Amino acid sequence: MRFLWIILLQTYLFGVDATLDIVKSIQKLPKVEVRYLDNAQEPYLSKIYGMLLSDLKISNHVEAVGAGAQSENIDYNAMAGQGVELLVSLRVDKLGQINVRLYDVAHQNILGIKDYTFTKKELFPFIAHKVAIDVNDALKAPSIAWMARFVVFAKYIRPGVTNIVVADYSLTYQQDIINNGMLNVFPKWGDANQSTIYYTQYLRKPTIIKYNLRNGSSEVITQSDGMAAVSSVSQNGEKLLLTLAPEGQSDIFLYDTIKKTQTRLTSYPGIDVLGNFVDHERAMVFVSDRMGYPNVYLKKLKPDAPVEQVIFYSKNNDSVATSGDNIVYVNRSERDASGQSSFNLHLITLKSDYVRRLTASGVNQMPRFSRDGEAIMFLKKAAQQNALGVLLLEYNQSYLFPLENIQIQSFDW
Repeated sequence: MRFLWIILLQTYLFGVDATLDIVKSIQKLPKVEVRYLDNAQEPYLSKIYGMLLSDLKISNHVEAVGAGAQSENIDYNAMAGQGVELLVSLRVDKLGQINVRLYDVAHQNILGIKDYTFTKKELFPFIAHKVAIDVNDALKAPSIAWMARFVVFAKYIRPGVTNIVVADYSLTYQQDIINNGMLNVFPKWGDANQSTIYYTQYLRKPTIIKYNLRNGSSEVITQSDGMAAVSSVSQNGEKLLLTLAPEGQSDIFLYDTIKKTQTRLTSYPGIDVLGNFVDHERAMVFVSDRMGYPNVYLKKLKPDAPVEQVIFYSKNNDSVATSGDNIVYVNRSERDASGQSSFNLHLITLKSDYVRRLTASGVNQMPRFSRDGEAIMFLKKAAQQNALGVLLLEYNQSYLFPLENIQIQSFDW
């Protein structure tokens, strides 16, 4: 199945006016009003408006207020009296095209105009995400580019069957891209542009497949008995860290996508999994039970390099992910009086011994960094409902997006 997700952007004037420097290094956030011109030609306009309002609030960079559907008249004085500094107005000039206008309320002038054209109506969340990013950039605020990233996950359908799905971060948009009635697991983005994925399909043996989302082509990478998965992809996409089990127990291999060769990095008669690049891709961290319990270790990308323990904070540490030299992992606590254990996210860096706890309770698993390392996505499990969480590291604040009738095997961001 070919996955078409191209969003066309046509820019007219959407620059930053010299007088606009609203985001200050003080506690008070700039107040931004969002409205739209009600137009029956584009029924998704109100949905884009609602999603944009949510995105701006989640960014934590503005105080976003919604004005709903309005006429073209702008009462600058009334808005200024309410403390509004920037107005974002959405409209439809022609079918399938959303026009966005930014207004400087204090100076009563328009800052810029930009058109967003989308080829599929279901992609409306990404229009909202793109607008939020552009408004945020106009305010000179820290980047929220992570909002435009696609999430890919393996979704259980029935016993022995999983589909590979792509979605936006809020899960409002979802589309199956691998739907063949087979067991398809461990999806991993294969490049920065999110045009390819790696995933494991259970054929005669677990088989790692590279799939091109733009043209629908597939390529077999390797097979292995027991287990086969891509756990980390280098920035340029030329190197992969694989977990394979050619001799029954899992070990980590370095795969060269250009030369089509693989080098065994660990040889341990236990469990070595989840290799992730660190130290400018000269080393990796991974999870191993070589001390009798799961913990995180460091090793240079050479077969004979020594293995060093990374985390000394506690036992039962696993589910690791990295961004640069930052490492997020899951710690399983001891059982409490009721017999329950919690799984919480912790953040460390290879440059210090400081451990930062990111979640306080519950079952939090499968952490994944955003491309810029500013946010972490994770799976939150609860008795009533599971959710996909996004944690903003700068603000130590998280948002949960419920998984409605969705059971995720694994995902990547």
